[in-house]
Amino acid sequence: MLTKRQEQILQAIVRQYTATGQPVGSKLIASVLPMKVSSATIRNEMVVLEHAGLVTKEHSSSGRVPSKQGFRYYVDHLLDPTTITKHDAAAIQNFLGAEFAKIDELVSDSAQILSDLTSYTAFTLKPEQQNEKLSGFRLVPLGNSRVLGILVTDSGKVESQSFTLPKDVDSEAFEAVVRLINDQLVGLELPEVVKRLREDIPYQVTQYLAKPEGFLDVFGNVLEKAAGERFFVGGRFNLLGMEQHKDGKAMQAIYELLDSDRLSTIIDPAPDNEGITVKIGSEIAKNKLLDDYSLITARYRVDQYGEGIIAVLGPTAMPYPRTIGLVDAFRRELAKRLVNYYHHYYDS
Repeated sequence: MLTKRQEQILQAIVRQYTATGQPVGSKLIASVLPMKVSSATIRNEMVVLEHAGLVTKEHSSSGRVPSKQGFRYYVDHLLDPTTITKHDAAAIQNFLGAEFAKIDELVSDSAQILSDLTSYTAFTLKPEQQNEKLSGFRLVPLGNSRVLGILVTDSGKVESQSFTLPKDVDSEAFEAVVRLINDQLVGLELPEVVKRLREDIPYQVTQYLAKPEGFLDVFGNVLEKAAGERFFVGGRFNLLGMEQHKDGKAMQAIYELLDSDRLSTIIDPAPDNEGITVKIGSEIAKNKLLDDYSLITARYRVDQYGEGIIAVLGPTAMPYPRTIGLVDAFRRELAKRLVNYYHHYYDS
């Protein structure tokens, strides 16, 4: 356990290093500590911190830089209250005060807004609609035997996919199948729709289509998009500024990660954690791909409409108080905005 003075020195090292990116020397620390301490005493305490694995030296005559363990100690024990400036608060309210046509648009734009505020890569996941229901499914002719399958849920979510009608099947048969889908499945929660699609619906569809697999695949794909989780990513290219020392293969692997299903397992905080979660380096993932990053995640609750997640991925040497403060303030404002959206939708 560190002494009070050692904690103050570590806190000063982290603050100065995240502000400048340069090793921190004893003279600079002496000038910012709240008490008068000689440079020699500070150097002795820095040796203690180094032996504890909390700071490191780039070379024998340099100042110290925080280690990942040092950042971890700082976040857990020395972090200042997470407040944001009036400018940041006004920016959040201004950005989220715009008009949005649908929930996906609001949540996806939020990822870019949060990225702009932090200068890092941001992620947003819209609230999980555990009781979301199917409102309807229809086909829209596109010409040349192409049709567009459109699925709508009771939350206003719209998913679609185009496909080509088989030459040996007339459009009336497909329309009959669409009526069957709507008669049998509209009003059911999406997990129940998925279940029915696997069980009795295929048999009923064979009354109209000799080979129903193509249609059921299309409907199933659209349904899967509506029922599945989807992270929105903002500020992908901000990673380039953080990765100037990485090789091309590492960059490619990180960008592939942003587009993969593994992203949800990395970003999703513990189910019982309603606060802010900070993961540093190897705590983020089992591989070493994100060892030079920190990930800040937070859940936000939208009344009875479910929970969502927002997250920020940045360098380990990030300004934690401001970034955490932005994430916390943003999730609260986004939750209020979504509550208003849902109330307007369901009350209209």
